[in-house]
Amino acid sequence: MLNIALRPSPITPTVDFDRKGVQHGHLRLPYSRDDSAWGSVMIPICVIANGDGPTALLTGANHGDEYEGPAALFELAYTLDPADVSGRIIIVPALNYPAFRAGTRTSPIDRGNLNRSFPGRPDGSVTEKIADYVTRHLLPLADIVLDFHSGGRTLDFLPYAAAHELPDKTQEARCFEAVAAFAAPYSMKMLEIDAVGMLDTTAEELGKVFVTTELGGAGTASAKSIDIARKGTINLLRHAGILTGTPVPAPSRWLDMPSSDCFTFAEDDGLVAFVRDLGDAVTAGETIARVYPVGKTGLAPVEYRASISGVLAARHVPGLIKAGDCLSVIATVTENT
Repeated sequence: MLNIALRPSPITPTVDFDRKGVQHGHLRLPYSRDDSAWGSVMIPICVIANGDGPTALLTGANHGDEYEGPAALFELAYTLDPADVSGRIIIVPALNYPAFRAGTRTSPIDRGNLNRSFPGRPDGSVTEKIADYVTRHLLPLADIVLDFHSGGRTLDFLPYAAAHELPDKTQEARCFEAVAAFAAPYSMKMLEIDAVGMLDTTAEELGKVFVTTELGGAGTASAKSIDIARKGTINLLRHAGILTGTPVPAPSRWLDMPSSDCFTFAEDDGLVAFVRDLGDAVTAGETIARVYPVGKTGLAPVEYRASISGVLAARHVPGLIKAGDCLSVIATVTENT
């Protein structure tokens, strides 16, 4: 079989990853288009380095309509003092920058879902080129990776930090230790519907300590969810030995997504009316939502019931739902700390 080496990434950083101090710059990706023949996508990046120590890669807006991560990371890039750092912090507050500027989950340029495009391609679409640069140039620099997520415009979550079950149990333990240090109100052993093409999977396969989050959603960010993101990031950096101080503990309820039974998908179009709120306890067989037909009055709703007992960890937003949409996620409670 012909083995052809990947061509160099077209992305050029305007920062020097080996330089000490604070740098604010861009990852410049050439993008020729109608309104700019020799234009570029300019992805903001900050590098804070001092002394010797591990490297943390912090990313937000992997999906462009998820705002807790960018809000916390733009603030940290502005406020972190390099004198408090032993090692290096690489901050990319809006990784899928075209999607972030458009306020959409996927890129308006190529409709690419960045978190389904890894490991990427240097000769692919704009989204694939971003994924390739992260895979071949940013992840190799990192010891620990924090990738912020929330529900965007179509889901709302309990605020949790999460890691995944991994084949390497030593690596898995290190990931969950980092989740515990983040100290979100909830901590999750997370099951993905489809893990192919995710930054999560790529980082984990490279042996990195990887933490992700779901910190609310519904197309916005609250003062509370941004504060969770901010404090969690500081805790994680302290846990890694990169930032001075020790993590500040906070109560966290540990949850598990034990199987695909935790997901409920709509089989009907209509108006969804939940009868349980996020965080409510539910029992298997209990009605959690009704979907009403909206073409005429007098039609019975379709009831959706919990497949397992636990707590309602995620729900669809806004009110209208389509067949195939994720209606809810139920997680089981494993521990209270």
